Amino acid sequence: MGGEGGCRRRRHPQGVPQVGSAAAAMRAALELLYRGSGLLAGFFLVAIAALTAAQIVGRSLGFAAYSFDDFAGFCLAATSFLGLAWTFRENEHIRMTLALHHLRGRTRRVLEVVCLAVAALLVGLFAWYCCDMTLTSYQLHDVSQGLVPVALWMPQSAMALGLVVLLVAVIDDLVAALRSRPTSYEAAEARRPAAQAPGFEL
Repeated sequence: MGGEGGCRRRRHPQGVPQVGSAAAAMRAALELLYRGSGLLAGFFLVAIAALTAAQIVGRSLGFAAYSFDDFAGFCLAATSFLGLAWTFRENEHIRMTLALHHLRGRTRRVLEVVCLAVAALLVGLFAWYCCDMTLTSYQLHDVSQGLVPVALWMPQSAMALGLVVLLVAVIDDLVAALRSRPTSYEAAEARRPAAQAPGFEL
């Protein structure tokens, strides 16, 4: 019994078996990437609150808060895009699952793969053009039109990074679905108690 137990492969918390040190290192790097992107999104969300509070206090004290609205807008774009991958993997995106709920077995898995493949294609195109836009802004030295000029490639970089990380997350789940393994959002849904299950899935 002891020998049999010792031969069992360790399993990832999401149910993905670890088949070697390289695979384990890759999984750890991906999880760090997703978590880091989510933490950056949280940082910019706090920055929005700080900028808004500073603007309110500044106006009451007669302090001119130049371009604070622009800065808050840049932070909003950053927190929205950088948080995409983390919320996707935590099953917090609005998903249309009406057809999936009525399918079982191989048919459901095939449809899941098709959906993830289409999502990877669309996100990949979005990420490509966003990266191209960021590079173009950097080459042309584009700046914002507010009172405080800001190089546009800086806020655009956060958008591009968020989309690239989301693309990696979608491809990660696509590979899991192709291997008949649970995707990240399926694992997140399974971990969530029934009382806390989201009510916006259709």
